[in-house]
Amino acid sequence: MKLYFILLLFIGSQSLKAQDTTKIPQTTRDSISYAGFPVTVYNQTLFYVKNNLGPLSAKDRANIATEKITILEKDLLTKTDSIRVDSTGGNTNIIYKDLIIVSITPEDAKINNLPSFQLATNYKKAIVRVINQYRTENNVVEISKRVGLGLLILLILAILIFYLNRYFNRFKEWLSERLDPKISSFKIKSYELLSKERAMFFLRRSINVFKYFTITLSIYIALPLIFRLFPWTKNWSDALIDFILKPLKDIFSGIIAFIPNLIAIIVIVLVFKYILKGIKFLAAEVEIGKLKLSGFYPEWAKPTYNIVKFVLYAFMLVVIWPFLPGSDTQVFKGVSVFLGVLLSFGSSSTIGNMVAGLVITYMRPFRLNDRVKIGDIVGDVIEKSLLVTRIRTIKNEIITIPNGSVLAGNTINYSIMAKKEGCILHTTITIGYDAPWRKIHKLLIDAAMVTEGINSKLKKPFVLQTSLDDWYVSYQINAYTNQPEKSALIYSNLHQNIQDKFNEAGIEIMSAHYQTIRDGNQITIPDDYLPKDYKAPSFNIKKDGAK
Repeated sequence: MKLYFILLLFIGSQSLKAQDTTKIPQTTRDSISYAGFPVTVYNQTLFYVKNNLGPLSAKDRANIATEKITILEKDLLTKTDSIRVDSTGGNTNIIYKDLIIVSITPEDAKINNLPSFQLATNYKKAIVRVINQYRTENNVVEISKRVGLGLLILLILAILIFYLNRYFNRFKEWLSERLDPKISSFKIKSYELLSKERAMFFLRRSINVFKYFTITLSIYIALPLIFRLFPWTKNWSDALIDFILKPLKDIFSGIIAFIPNLIAIIVIVLVFKYILKGIKFLAAEVEIGKLKLSGFYPEWAKPTYNIVKFVLYAFMLVVIWPFLPGSDTQVFKGVSVFLGVLLSFGSSSTIGNMVAGLVITYMRPFRLNDRVKIGDIVGDVIEKSLLVTRIRTIKNEIITIPNGSVLAGNTINYSIMAKKEGCILHTTITIGYDAPWRKIHKLLIDAAMVTEGINSKLKKPFVLQTSLDDWYVSYQINAYTNQPEKSALIYSNLHQNIQDKFNEAGIEIMSAHYQTIRDGNQITIPDDYLPKDYKAPSFNIKKDGAK
């Protein structure tokens, strides 16, 4: 009941607000002034007052007439037979006993294109009609009938709500029992989107929602019927009906008005759709190599198509924008500006990575499955996206690198030349000066030749002596391979073979260190370069200044 009372107060306040002339827009007030000021009694406009009378303005005359008629209307002793038209004097007056209700001047008659007496007679008939109508609708018998009818409507509504609640609950239980053994969980492939228990819960909850909606709708339909029974609540009934009909009318009118724009939007979308289909077909032909363009690589086809698609969609949105409903409103523009600012400030790094991704695409520093080194990271490229590049290292780690970082640093690609000319793998050992360099070269080359993954048929391995240090020589073995993605395993096998070859030749892989004392030590020059009569010097010992 409290909720019902609050609803009545709210509707009444809305009705009073609707009749507040101080809130009528200026253009509406101007049109009222031009047509005259209405004399409105019992929610009915009887006539309009358009001219001033002496010091009284037309508005004041209308208000005074309204007050007098309202008093007569509510006075139970008023006899409508006593209302008469008096033409004596300059004006024609409508009089009840000694009370002048309205005075009609010659100017009033002239502006209404009627004789004064005829105009006054028409006004009198309207006044009598509204008083009689008020009496008819507000007598005790009539009100009692309307109250009884209202109570009957409330009784029917209560019975309807009772049975709706009862049978909806029964229907819910019956449906649950029937469907429980038949309903199973809803799955998308292996993912369970909705379990059986949640599906049944959703079904019961949906029935409850529909039940409450039906009950609320029944109450909402009954209230205008009750309000319309009584003259003083008719405005509430109209307001309740307008709450539903006005939005529906606006929506329907908006849909009808939007149909031409909708047809234009459909035509624009279809045109852009078939343009994109044509471009996609050409991109696919370029990607598979059927269509060749000078200076345009096949791997550019897909990203170029995506760029063109984005540009075309953006252009299509610009073309469609004026046809969208509400696109010219300030709210629509404000939301658009807000989203644009939010996107600009919130995604600066993202946009930078996207631009870097496009640049990398057309620079072609690497392709999928290429073995690369980006910064300190070595691995195989497994994904190239607009924002990031993902690399799988030899330890099976997935490392994600933003495209901005890729573009800002150096990238080494081991795979581009590997299939055509081979990629050179190299490792360095240090051997003392006493080992003949020609023998070292041969041992290193032999080790490379027997290493799996080294392609000696492509080009033969070779050795570079990279430095002559104080105590040892640095030998670098260089060998070609077509499998840079297996470089870690090839390096491991190469090192093992170097150890085996040197051990078989009796040469220690050691970096000798020498001091300046040479007494009793063999010189480090290889034997081939020493005189045939060379002997290592003996140790010299001195005691008390004598040998």
